[in-house]
Amino acid sequence: MAEPRVPGGRGAELDLPCGESVHVHELDMGMREYDCRCGDSHAVVTDIHPPSRFFPEFLVGILRETIDTDDDMGEFGTTHLMGIVLEEFPGDVVSENVEDDQDVGYALVWVADFDSRRLHEILVELVVELMEHALSHAEDDDAMTQFEEDMLNFDVAEFVEQYRRERDFTGPNDTPA
Repeated sequence: MAEPRVPGGRGAELDLPCGESVHVHELDMGMREYDCRCGDSHAVVTDIHPPSRFFPEFLVGILRETIDTDDDMGEFGTTHLMGIVLEEFPGDVVSENVEDDQDVGYALVWVADFDSRRLHEILVELVVELMEHALSHAEDDDAMTQFEEDMLNFDVAEFVEQYRRERDFTGPNDTPA
């Protein structure tokens, strides 16, 4: 018997920003991009992807130590990162809670209108903004000046290229939370 397609339930279908739709069963846990019928590739992120998909472990550790979360999601992680992206790009990212669908292996999924490389760049840009904002509240002019000087030499695209090239997605830190 066919299962009903209800939002958030088994058999959920996501309406993508490009106008196409995708059944959540087409999006597996290891997927980083979805090659859409529209001809574009869309970034795919699930809640089980570790934040080290985008940032080195030392930075993930710093973010977790310094950012207090006021939700049931636990320590700062991928869900929070994607929340930041959703806030900045509400029309370009769709998400679905599929925790009731035990066939997919994840509880939350996000699909972006842009590809995984562009999503990675956006996340780096947003975290840099977050760090700058945090430093502005520290009332330490020397630290703020040093940060601004460091950011003048920081190339987001180059960082993403190097990180994606060197990142070992099968390492010990790349396991579900």
